[in-house]
Amino acid sequence: MFIQPIDYFLAVWFALAAASTLYVGFDQYRNNPEPLVMKWGFILVTLYMGPLGLLLYVLADKEPRPGEHEDFTRPLWKQGVGSTIHCVAGDATGIILAAVITATLGLPMWLDLIVEYLAGFAFGLFIFQSLFMKSMMGGTYWENVRKSFLPEFISMNFMMAGMAPVMSFLMMGRDMRAMEPTELLFWGVMSIGVIAGFTLAYPANVWLVARGLKHGLMTQRPQAAEMSSREPTAQQQHATHHARAGDDRRQGHANTSHKPKRSGHQMETDATTPQIAALGMVSVLALAIGMAAPANWLNLTLSARDVGGAIMPQGMIMGRDTPAEAMRDMAATDPHRVTASYGLAAKGDQELPFRLENGVKVFDLRPSVVRWQILPNVAVDAYAYNGQIPGPRIHIRQGDKVRIDVTNDLPEETTVHWHGMILPNQMDGPAEITQPPIEPGQSYSYEFTATQHGTYFYHPHAKPDRTQALGLYGALIIDPANPADEVQADHDYVIELQEWLVRDGLTYPSMPMEGGMPNFFTINGKAYPATDAIPMKVGETLKVRFIGTNNGFVHPMHIHGGPFEVVARDGETLPPSARFLADTINVGPGQRYDVVWKARRPGKWLIHCHIPHHTTNNNVEEKGGGGLMVVIDVG
Repeated sequence: MFIQPIDYFLAVWFALAAASTLYVGFDQYRNNPEPLVMKWGFILVTLYMGPLGLLLYVLADKEPRPGEHEDFTRPLWKQGVGSTIHCVAGDATGIILAAVITATLGLPMWLDLIVEYLAGFAFGLFIFQSLFMKSMMGGTYWENVRKSFLPEFISMNFMMAGMAPVMSFLMMGRDMRAMEPTELLFWGVMSIGVIAGFTLAYPANVWLVARGLKHGLMTQRPQAAEMSSREPTAQQQHATHHARAGDDRRQGHANTSHKPKRSGHQMETDATTPQIAALGMVSVLALAIGMAAPANWLNLTLSARDVGGAIMPQGMIMGRDTPAEAMRDMAATDPHRVTASYGLAAKGDQELPFRLENGVKVFDLRPSVVRWQILPNVAVDAYAYNGQIPGPRIHIRQGDKVRIDVTNDLPEETTVHWHGMILPNQMDGPAEITQPPIEPGQSYSYEFTATQHGTYFYHPHAKPDRTQALGLYGALIIDPANPADEVQADHDYVIELQEWLVRDGLTYPSMPMEGGMPNFFTINGKAYPATDAIPMKVGETLKVRFIGTNNGFVHPMHIHGGPFEVVARDGETLPPSARFLADTINVGPGQRYDVVWKARRPGKWLIHCHIPHHTTNNNVEEKGGGGLMVVIDVG
């Protein structure tokens, strides 16, 4: 899935890794004189480490000219590379296979790490070390297991000590797609983890080779196989394989002409028991730190299934006690869930048609994921009712019997709450309290009689901090049964407010918390200068219905050109004696105010939020402002 810049980088990286692996594989089998197990070791490591694996192969192992492989690979640092390659090829293969399986099974991260360690150690010891090396080492399979156990244990500990924290912090960081084996990011993290594991394991492998406890690079010429049944000559001894430091150690490099004995490969070591024990204890300590330390910062009880490939907003603080629900709640909308795209010309708050069934007005609402243009160069991946932001206006009359059929096309559950309405409790909408949530693909019908009149709105009451913040809201306008009860004006305009958080092409639900602060603001689904212009004439009046569809912020809404009269609050018409003049009114989440403004003089008069940041677009002004601004054009 290519939805972030890192995805394109990883695509290039893996293309280079594939090309590097093809080159190493071709060159190994065509030109390089070494055993099959080392050929596959370099192929696998190049597959995991990409161009870095190719670099190691060329610098440390690729025969520069025919007949020079023995001398070329003699230096100890190259022998250490060969030993580490052998370690990484086996251990990393087991770790990666286990990571795919545990992610698929939905195991928590702490258990995932343990399974990966055991799988890596088992694959490295029983397969790559003991089985694949059996023909070279001689002896029985279980003798080779016993001889290989200690060096493999030490090497694997350092390998996992490097991989574990890398996998933990990068997989459970901001972009949780890294926990999904179907994502490029998962394999990118694995590649970085292998590189870290190789780096940490390399010094220990150099020492293990120098002390004769592990194999380094090896050379195997075709003629060696023909004479394997006879006692090797001095030349054949030199051409067989390099495995340990010997007589040349005092000259600073490993002896690469170790002689195999008739009874099987018997590596000789001069390492003392205290030296081996000390290195083993340090490897265990490194492993413990690498496996346990991430738990101080991360919630390792979570699994890939818990977070579902969620991408967190930049700056969100996630700790070891952050639950998966919070991560999913803050996560960006998945662009691949978008079912339709709407350009700048598309308008929200369009009146919703109905059909009459036995005297009941029946409306249909269908929430889904859409791409909605809020500025010429900015679109949001939003949740919308009927492909509109705001959702379509439900316009009815006091006394109407209504039914609203809601079909959920979202990737998560929802309900609808009819904000401020007096209705039967089971029609009120709170999930798990008055009704079961409407699951994806399911439908639910709300039925009630409108006993009130005024300005109301509807919004979800299942995960509203996420779903309403992503665009689920709409106006519910109820005309009075007696037209005389309506405060009249020449023009009627609804203003629905919203905040958005858009970063790196992704849309997050904006919230008043770390990482959730908004950077775009809209009136009726558009940000200035893409908002409406309201045409009027001098002397005419405008009723503005402010609806607090905003999710977590208070907006002091101000109108230029003189004061307005507040005539209704929260759907209730104020008696004439209670009405008052103002030029700014605080519209908090859920609040509604009806105000009447008179055009006293010609010109362009603003309706806007009086928090300057809320009249910018990503903190930038365009054509005099941005965000929560609408122009009243009085001619």
